[in-house]
Amino acid sequence: MEKKVFDVVLLNALPASGKSELRKFMNENDPGQMVRDFHIGKNLQLDDFPYVWLMRGVDKKLATMGQPSLYYPDDDSPTHDGRVWGVLSILLSEDYQDLVNRNYVNPASAAEYLFERFDRASVAAGLKPLISLLDEKIRKQIAEELEDEARKLLDEKQAQYTDDLSDKTIIIEFSRGGNDGASMPLTGTFGYQYTYSMLSPDLLRNAAVLYIWVTPEESRAKNDARYDPNNPGSSINHKTPDKVMMYDYGCDDILYMKEVSEKPDTLTVEAWGEKFYLPVGVFDNREDLTTQFRGAKETWNREDVEKAVKLISDATARMWENYKK
Repeated sequence: MEKKVFDVVLLNALPASGKSELRKFMNENDPGQMVRDFHIGKNLQLDDFPYVWLMRGVDKKLATMGQPSLYYPDDDSPTHDGRVWGVLSILLSEDYQDLVNRNYVNPASAAEYLFERFDRASVAAGLKPLISLLDEKIRKQIAEELEDEARKLLDEKQAQYTDDLSDKTIIIEFSRGGNDGASMPLTGTFGYQYTYSMLSPDLLRNAAVLYIWVTPEESRAKNDARYDPNNPGSSINHKTPDKVMMYDYGCDDILYMKEVSEKPDTLTVEAWGEKFYLPVGVFDNREDLTTQFRGAKETWNREDVEKAVKLISDATARMWENYKK
């Protein structure tokens, strides 16, 4: 029987544009409408923010020990090396394969297991295996202190495993971009062009892109507004540092990639000796129709929900027209 929903949707936008809020909306919306209007099935959700949070957690622990950081110079700055964006792509690709193949693991230490994954992905992205080069005593101490967070991340991923993916859509959320005022195309490790090229070929073959469009200025304002100091590790309430917002998210390249793509309403990605044409739909959220989804469903404004549904439906219809064609 022909599948009626996307296998994978890459949910992309600048920070605080409404990605996590849209994921919450999808989870709380009528499943029948999700399939009928958006071609999106029951969600299995992946996000690279928890990995960024843990990398910064490693660096914070190292700082307290008087040791140099591995990933970020300090808690407010961009990464030492842009290839960390590739590391995150590789980790998401592994998570995708784990979901598809139901790869259960039960390591004695979830943190040590995660550190090994970080290092393998680092090598694959052209970096050194940073954590394994630490003094063993230091590494073990950091692992012990981050064990609860690492175990929770692993358990939440494996709790989504299912024998039947026929009515499921894997939603993979992440943000990428470039310097404020950068010209297109973005080069090096900046932007979606690089990140997509680091995703696995199997993921790329099954993916479509839903892009939430807000301006960089709106992204920065919403990034400030969403911050909850009592829950800084939350995907929906965290604040991306101001320096990172300007350096890594001062602009992004989705609309440019769409404009220059070899096929209409797709993004052309050259990777693994192939060309992939990812169907793309643009949800214009410059009016901000998604912040309301942070609250309880009974507080949502019906008129704004209807506007959001129409815009998302139009975007996903474009994606579906080109999906696996």
